[in-house]
Amino acid sequence: MSDHSFRKHVMEHTPAAICARLAGGPSHSYLSDFVYGAIDGTVTTFAIVAGVEGAALAAPVVCILGTVNLLADGFSMAASNFLATRTERLELEKARHTEREHIARFPEGEREEIRQVFAKKGFSGETLERIVEVITADEERWVQTMLTEELGLRLTSPSPWRAALTTFLAFVLVGLVPLLSYFLNALWPGLITSEFHMSCVLTAMTFFGVGALKSWFIHEPWYRTGMVTLTVGGIAAVVAYLVGYFLRQILALP
Repeated sequence: MSDHSFRKHVMEHTPAAICARLAGGPSHSYLSDFVYGAIDGTVTTFAIVAGVEGAALAAPVVCILGTVNLLADGFSMAASNFLATRTERLELEKARHTEREHIARFPEGEREEIRQVFAKKGFSGETLERIVEVITADEERWVQTMLTEELGLRLTSPSPWRAALTTFLAFVLVGLVPLLSYFLNALWPGLITSEFHMSCVLTAMTFFGVGALKSWFIHEPWYRTGMVTLTVGGIAAVVAYLVGYFLRQILALP
């Protein structure tokens, strides 16, 4: 760890800094939504490119099918993410309501659950009883403890709208990369000798880049995350190309 990094960590762990950070509440990262949308957008769009090339169809077909896929599939993914994130929030509220009912109707049973939860953590005797007393003295604290310790739920969840928007933008913007060479040649004919080869290069760089980006937020080397994403995307592209090629042979397309 460098001196600058060490000093930064020291400043982040002063009492004032810790107080400010905890007062702000937990923050939500939308990285997973971005990565999910970016990878899926690139994979599905390049799958269309590879499939059309395998079937030896005209370049305009790539532009049309690719654009339709970007907008329709991107919206579908965003809507699914919105509903999934919203459902998570609704499940939390239902669980919160259920725990409140249980505390009102079966307080001793719920108090015993708290006791056993913290006993499993290694507390015992007067210390354990004091913990139970403090937690059950406040109903909101009691409910939150049951939600996190018994049910394993998060007390907060990401914004459904932000999650959906992040997914959609990543899907469309990053998923557009495999189509760039085709659109450029449509605007300036002859600019690119082989649209498909250029698309392969750009898509491979995108796969690797998105994968490497994850290493900033997870404990894994950037080259490994990049290669994993590139490999997965490459397999999907090869499958799509072969499917297009064999369908062309079976259907005897010109």
